[in-house]
Amino acid sequence: QVQLVESGGGLVQTGGSLRLSCAGSGRTFSNYCMGWFRQAPGKEREFLAAISWTGGSINYASSAKGRFTISRDNAKNTVYLQMNSLRPEDTAVYYCAAGRVVAALAREYDYWGQGTQVTVSS
Repeated sequence: QVQLVESGGGLVQTGGSLRLSCAGSGRTFSNYCMGWFRQAPGKEREFLAAISWTGGSINYASSAKGRFTISRDNAKNTVYLQMNSLRPEDTAVYYCAAGRVVAALAREYDYWGQGTQVTVSS
């Protein structure tokens, strides 16, 4: 069992940056691949990035590539999403998730956090 808690969301102006954190509980956290997703009102959940348990394999969605960076610190049981050059269309609830493979499909993930709101003002 893995419990995930996101933090770091908030209100930022266009062009600004935020770093989201996802803290995992349980000693098996380092065994899981981790992903970041987001969901805007009225839209489906969207994959952003995923990282393997070693950090050696990373996958980005086209919407995230070049602006977002995923990383993890297994000693701290934490995965991060650094977001730069934010735009109003990045406004959404951001979720982290834990699964067994580096995947872009939400159904591949077994555990989810409660989400953190990111709002980008124009």
